[in-house]
Amino acid sequence: MATNPGYEFTKAEKHYDEAQTDEERLLALEEMIRTMPGHKSAEALRANLRTRYKKIKREMVEKKKRGKQTSRIAIKKADMQAVLVGLTNSGKSSVLNALTNANPRIASYGFTTNTPEIGILYYGACPIQIIDLPAIGAETFETGIINTADTLLIVIEKIHEIHEVEKVLQKAKGKRIIIFNKIDLYDEQTKRKIQETLRTKRYNFSLISCRTQEGIAELKEKIFKSFDKIRVYTKQPGKKEDPDPIIMPPHSIVKNAAKIIFKGKLDVIKRIKIWGPSSKFGGQEVGIQHELKDKDILEFQTK
Repeated sequence: MATNPGYEFTKAEKHYDEAQTDEERLLALEEMIRTMPGHKSAEALRANLRTRYKKIKREMVEKKKRGKQTSRIAIKKADMQAVLVGLTNSGKSSVLNALTNANPRIASYGFTTNTPEIGILYYGACPIQIIDLPAIGAETFETGIINTADTLLIVIEKIHEIHEVEKVLQKAKGKRIIIFNKIDLYDEQTKRKIQETLRTKRYNFSLISCRTQEGIAELKEKIFKSFDKIRVYTKQPGKKEDPDPIIMPPHSIVKNAAKIIFKGKLDVIKRIKIWGPSSKFGGQEVGIQHELKDKDILEFQTK
């Protein structure tokens, strides 16, 4: 205790003793250093207070670093991965909830999402991994997943927000879909103006409302199409097709699907029939080089 410390110093010292957090302790120490006596006999105390201040400051930085490290979740990348990215309060968590089986925390205050939330969008039995990242500007926001994702779902409430989001997408290579959220807040005339502005700028976009479900079905289709894949279903003779499709690149041929189904042993195939967009009629018999289209149904008869 300094000689004749004064009322303000004593009050600050009391605040320090009663402080519950590091932030409160730092504020109290700043006030103690500011109000302590200036005479020479108080120099030792001044040095002690400054040492305490630096120590607490250093510990806070270390805690913050540890917090960031523990918040990083190892996410195994799925065959089809899309990432929700946007500013705080853009409604990313609501979009994740509307698209997938996930049930993230949704609140009206900012920076609700502290760690990545993962959900699965099933589109025609195709599992698509959707990741909701912390908002841009959050302490736990990272660009690592963004840079490797197949598709970027940019969630906005206002058109000018696109520019802010694009600042963190400079190294990202995935296809982009602009999701203009909360469209239920606008009348039809304003919706048309928003659509025309986004169309003029040549964005791939969807106008949606998580509350009314407006545009959600269209958005799901756009997300699937962004991966540039086709779904090929298979069936056994006399039975219905398998509900789970084979996911393949566009312009794949029957041979590619057969290699997957028969593990490369193509000599067991006797006859191939096809139903769907690439067939001239249902049950058309085709060869191994026939090019497939999305939603085709293949039937293999074996020897």
